[in-house]
Amino acid sequence: MNLLDKALAPLFPGMVAERLRARNVIMAFEAATVTRTHKAKKQPRSADASLQRTLKSLREQCRKLDEDHDIVTGLFDRLEERVVGGPGIAVEPIPLGYDGSVHVEFAAAIKALWGEWSLKPEASGELTRPQMERLVCRTWLRDGEALAQKLMGKVPGYEHLHGVPFALELLEPDYLPVEYTDYSTGIVQGIERNAWRRVRAYHLLKNHPGDLTGNFSQNTKRVPVEQMIHIAHRKRIGQNRGQPLLHAVLIRLADIKDYEESERVAARISAALAMYIKKGMPEDFVPPANGEVRAERTFPIAPGIVIDTLLPGEDVGMIESNRPNPFLEGFRNVQLKAVAAGSRSTYSSVARSYDGTYSAQRQELVEGQLGYDLLQHEFIDYWCRPVYRDWLRMAIMSGQLVVPTGVDPRTVYGAFYQGPVMPWINPVHEATAWKLLVEAGFADEAEVVRSRQRNPSELKASRTAEVAANRKDGLVFSSDYYHQIYGKNQPNDDEKQRAADAATGVDKPDQ
Repeated sequence: MNLLDKALAPLFPGMVAERLRARNVIMAFEAATVTRTHKAKKQPRSADASLQRTLKSLREQCRKLDEDHDIVTGLFDRLEERVVGGPGIAVEPIPLGYDGSVHVEFAAAIKALWGEWSLKPEASGELTRPQMERLVCRTWLRDGEALAQKLMGKVPGYEHLHGVPFALELLEPDYLPVEYTDYSTGIVQGIERNAWRRVRAYHLLKNHPGDLTGNFSQNTKRVPVEQMIHIAHRKRIGQNRGQPLLHAVLIRLADIKDYEESERVAARISAALAMYIKKGMPEDFVPPANGEVRAERTFPIAPGIVIDTLLPGEDVGMIESNRPNPFLEGFRNVQLKAVAAGSRSTYSSVARSYDGTYSAQRQELVEGQLGYDLLQHEFIDYWCRPVYRDWLRMAIMSGQLVVPTGVDPRTVYGAFYQGPVMPWINPVHEATAWKLLVEAGFADEAEVVRSRQRNPSELKASRTAEVAANRKDGLVFSSDYYHQIYGKNQPNDDEKQRAADAATGVDKPDQ
């Protein structure tokens, strides 16, 4: 209270209270006030407390929609394609020598061994690395998290499928019980942390709680954090477990599914042609004679038919059909736009509608790619980089790879991770733009190759072999510029310079 309020309070307490109330209303945020039209729902609980009772329900709803709802299935299919892609996340090793250049031989050895391990990277040996990554990505986005136990070195009862003793046992998040909490030992929702919230171990169920055996036991085992990979979709600071990507649009998706189902049923009912006979006034009704049995009447439908068997006062009517609903598509599209906005996707990808203009499609593709890139980088940070580094460490420790003396030890684990990139809408324009950037020095050849999801070193080796084979067979193409100009395999330095100047349009005077 100010001085005036304090002076008036003993004499006029009601007026002072009204003044204070009015002052608080003026100073408060309008959005913080609960009104008839604004309920102002609040979330005061921590991230862990918020998910404690809702995580299992959200996860199970998303799984059911992925099983039964075509829109949700297509949404996750597209996220798999844009985050991981068909060939998976490509890993390009870039170990450096002490002079700062890439050690090509060691990088090639790593790449060859990594490709062999990628054929059967997980414990069962049923999935390739791209298949494993797509499955983990789908589980991560749909369920909110995914787990994997690292099988390194000698593991009792397990035989490794490769010379590198490293494999991954994939686990659904159900193996990490959200109900298991023991604050005395630092365990919250199955994850054990120290006083600084650093993860120390995971407490996993020995069996899936929903498997066919009907095992309801909650026996757990403690797995150190060094042997686990936990990829989680988190939305709040300090959040222990991940939440499904569709958590904010679940109700809308369920409503769309129910509404479309109702419209389909209504359309089927309307498609069944039904007619009725209007009897007319009571005095027009002629009762049957004694013993007369009147059979039910039917009218054959045919073009130009004339119905002349009606009784006095009767009329033929038809039940009108107002289906399909002409407003269904517009309503559905608006709802799908909201679904796309809440799931880091794009409307065209969710609805499979590509009828916009070129500019609109490109703008949507560019903005949508930002969301895909974010999820892709999270997947690389959570999953791909730890997997590659642990595999490489085990490959070196087991003797499958020997680090050459010329490699800088600090760069052994260096690698470039490449996922799906934004597709080209107009290949001619895109290729021209890249050509100008390379010629101006604002991009390099490797960047162009990676933009098309290719490995630069592999492409270079393939091109070298291809050019050599073409020259041997007497074939000359525009890509072999030197051979076009000089008609021989190796031009000298002066010829190379003149050819380069001619290719870039530089006209140098004679020296």
